[in-house]
Amino acid sequence: MSELQPVRGTRDLIGEDHRRHQHIIDTARRVSASYGLEEWATPIFEDTRVFSRSLGESSDVVTKEMYSFQDRGGDSLTLRPEGTAGVCRALVTNGLTQALPQKVFYAGPMFRYERPQKGRYRQFHQIGAELIGTAEPLADAEVIACGWDILKALGIAHDVVLEVNTLGDRDSRTAYRAALIDYFTAHQAGLSEDSLARLERNPLRILDSKDEGDRRINAGAPTIHAHLTEAAAAFYAKLKDYLAGFGVPFVENPSIVRGLDYYGHTAFEFVTSRLGAQGTVMGGGRYDGLVEEMGGPPTPAVGWAAGIERLSMLLADVPAAPRPVAVVPVGEAAEAPALAVLQQLRHAGIRAEMAYRGNLKRRLERANRIGARAAVILGETEIARGVAQVKDFVSGAQQEVPVAELPTRLR
Repeated sequence: MSELQPVRGTRDLIGEDHRRHQHIIDTARRVSASYGLEEWATPIFEDTRVFSRSLGESSDVVTKEMYSFQDRGGDSLTLRPEGTAGVCRALVTNGLTQALPQKVFYAGPMFRYERPQKGRYRQFHQIGAELIGTAEPLADAEVIACGWDILKALGIAHDVVLEVNTLGDRDSRTAYRAALIDYFTAHQAGLSEDSLARLERNPLRILDSKDEGDRRINAGAPTIHAHLTEAAAAFYAKLKDYLAGFGVPFVENPSIVRGLDYYGHTAFEFVTSRLGAQGTVMGGGRYDGLVEEMGGPPTPAVGWAAGIERLSMLLADVPAAPRPVAVVPVGEAAEAPALAVLQQLRHAGIRAEMAYRGNLKRRLERANRIGARAAVILGETEIARGVAQVKDFVSGAQQEVPVAELPTRLR
């Protein structure tokens, strides 16, 4: 039998890889909490309609990338390819449309069947933030500021640029859609097969095409700014004013789009030049129609998602694993008291370990192998006097410490 390996597009998170992963989640959780976001956890798989309705039946994710299957009861289920749809479904399912606004943070694995490449896996992980129930541009600016502060807290903001655009309101997009159809019809000979299929149904999605021929045509496509209504232009102007007020630097990029009807107004991406073609590390926008798609009332919302794998690739350093304290009993009679000291340290929040066997020399050798910061040595004499010998592996010094004072001294 051949050696079992992780499934293509998945990987194990062990040691430093896991510390990087967890550091991103912990940092994002801490910063988002300072913005008043509450963490939610939704199921990893959902009714397939949650995603087919939210992502669009014609999107690449739905048609080519979703892990969908039929369970034993005959229901079509899908491993979640993104987090926003599940959050909106949960909002409706749990009756929270009557308790708005809701400010949500989430973190967890997502699944897409696509070609694995640098920073992209078939099981990947995201952090995300959603502000649901707020229609003002201040909410858009606030959720972007939260993302910016997470990137700053991770120490990678200097490698990232915020690009923003507007998708306007419904009237703006109706006028823009007509202009795009005219433009792409004149260039349809050069469009890809996928873009030709989208021409009448959803021309905005052509602007998001990765096909090189489409991209060349897109470079000359009209932008939405000439088609904005007065209200949409005012919304976008306020967004930029609020971003400046939050101290978030940005550039405008009219090519950022979201192709589905319930997206509107703000669209944004945090991009980097350090990851090659996979340059977007965080992206989002306003999606005022998605909750309604899930069966809820019309509800404004804005949010973003960020790939943990891509963020991890930008991290310079991560906190090292905490160095433990080694508890070293000398002689069989010292083992029971040593267990009490071991638990005393652990209950005080100190990482502590004890070798299961061996003489003093072997136990100290193991303490060095595990990178212990110090050793607490307990022999019969020390136990009788209520003290321990503490050896500092950095300085080499050794001193006697009362057992009751060990947690305070070792911190």
